Parts: sequence; structure tokens; C-alpha cells
Amino acid sequence: MNALLLAGGLGTRLRPLTEHLPKPMALVANRPWLEHLVIHLKNQGIRDFVMAVKHYPEHIRNYFGDGSKWGVSIRYAVEQTLRGTAGAIKNAESYLDDRFIVVNADIVHEVHLLPLLEYHLQHGGEVTIGLTEVDDPTQYGVVEQDRLGRILRFVEKPRLEEAPSRRINAGIYVMEKKALRYIPEDREVSIERETFPLLIREQVGVYGQVISGYWMDMGTKERYRKIHWDLLNRTCRLPIPGRENGSGIWLGDDCEVGPGALLVPPVLIGNNVKIGERSIIGPFAVIGDDCEIGRHVRCSETIMWDRCKINDAIHLNNCIFGYGLELGSRQILHEAVMNRMGAMQA
Repeated sequence: MNALLLAGGLGTRLRPLTEHLPKPMALVANRPWLEHLVIHLKNQGIRDFVMAVKHYPEHIRNYFGDGSKWGVSIRYAVEQTLRGTAGAIKNAESYLDDRFIVVNADIVHEVHLLPLLEYHLQHGGEVTIGLTEVDDPTQYGVVEQDRLGRILRFVEKPRLEEAPSRRINAGIYVMEKKALRYIPEDREVSIERETFPLLIREQVGVYGQVISGYWMDMGTKERYRKIHWDLLNRTCRLPIPGRENGSGIWLGDDCEVGPGALLVPPVLIGNNVKIGERSIIGPFAVIGDDCEIGRHVRCSETIMWDRCKINDAIHLNNCIFGYGLELGSRQILHEAVMNRMGAMQA
């Protein structure tokens, strides 16, 4: 059984961070989320991966290659045009085993696959959809199920009082390859609006099971920030690099912290980071590798990717900076999202 990682999305709501970068390659705790995902699935026994790629696929290919660095095998199914979720699965059909797992690669999670797989084998249908429960289902496609877990229908963005449940598609599926016969080729196909309703009508067996563990769609800058705050306060238990001193400060290798500088937990500092004298970093700050932070800088609730340079006397709050950004001295930035190609305000 292999895993298909859907990594072709445009990430429009995370721009400018994803202007020239696939969304699953956005850093989470100073490592591309897609790398976290490969490692997480490998630890559960998956060794054979297919990555469905479209938006700047060379970034993913160049980073992962054939997967041997991680002890796995990776092949790539490249979309020449946008095909939607179901279309991307169909495009990868020739690489897939008779039974396979599909994971939307822009959702940060710690899901354990074995219970989902066991349930799939038990009910004998062609598709099992991992479900997650949300407080407000009005912005999602909500499922209605019978007492055995069979999905009867999807209700798209219902009013709260009309929602049949609070269960939504978590973007993780176990599928039999024969289910792909219902997906047309060479066009964009939505799996929730077209494929799953068709499979339900054809009575091939579409079931759902609530997954356990952390789950968060990182599709917006607000949720992207929240993922990092959840990591730092350990609501999300994904591994954090660096040495943890027992009080919520993770410090990488070869860092220089100047006289009078203060790290306020929780905070993650990458490798080879320089922090100038009397700067205050944190709480809730994530500093990437090879960053330089000047003197008298105040940085809180801020995420910066690798190789950023922050000059003296800058105040940063609730910001996100992409690779290699440099800021001049004596600025005050609040809720800025920037990279070297552009900027937007939250």
C-alpha cells in the first residue's frame, strides 16, 4: 500500500509566502511541512510515496529527489493543468497500488493511520474518508452518516441548525484503486462535489471515521500562525528541532545571543542565528536558520523563515517573513506578511 500526497495547490491565501513556492513546502517549525508529513507517515510504515505536484513542482523535486535521504521511495505525478482533488488522484493512477492512502498535503496533522485502515478493511467498501469534528460546520461540506458509518450525503456549507453533524472531510482517505473508474480523465474534478456523491449513488461503499489527534488546515495566514503557537505550547506534538531547556525555549546549533538579550518562552531559534544585545525575542517567536537579528529588537508572535536579517531597533508583532527578507532599522511592523517579492497586511 502506498500513499499519494496531494501537493499541487496554489496556496493563494498564503501569498506572498507561496507566490513562488508550493504551499506544502511552507516552513512549519523551520522545516517544510511536506517533510514533516513524509517522516510522520514513514514512522507508521509507509515507504512508497507518490507526490501529485503542479505549482512550482521543481521545488518539491529538488528538495526530496527520489526520497532515499529519508529512507523512502518518491515518484511524481505532474499535473499539466489544474485537475482538482479527484483529477489529481486520477492523474496519478498508474503509480498507485490496488489499495492506497490519499493525504491532502497542506493540512497539518498528527493522524494515526492504522485505525482508519482497520476500519476500511472491516467495512469492505471502496472508500474510507477520515473525518474531523469542528465547532462551526457552516463553512465546510458536512457529512451525514448512518449508524454503521456509511456516508449518505454531503451538505455543503449548511446553516448551523440544518447541519446533519459537525463532521467534515479531513482530507485523508483510504481508497481501493477500482474506485478510480468513476473519475473522468483530462479535466478538473472535485472529489467532494462530484466523485464522492457519485460513489454514494453507485453504492460502492463510502464510509467515514472520525480521526484522532491534531488537525489544522494551514490555508490562511491566521491558521498558519496558530499552528506555530500550538507547536510551541505543545498542543501539537510534532517534533521541534533544537535543544529544549525545559522551559519552552528551543535553541539550535551555533547560535550567538548577545549581552542582555532575552528569550521569552515559548520560542524556537534555528541553527546559526545571531541575536544582538538587549534584543527581546518572544513570546511565541519562531526564528529560522541563519537569521541575523540586530540590537534592541523586539520580536513577539512572529515567524521568520531562514536567512532573514532584522536590523537594529525594530519592533515586530504578529508578523510572518519569507526566506531572506531584510528589514531596515527603526521600523514598527504589526501583522505584516512579507517576502522578498512582496508584502500584504493581515
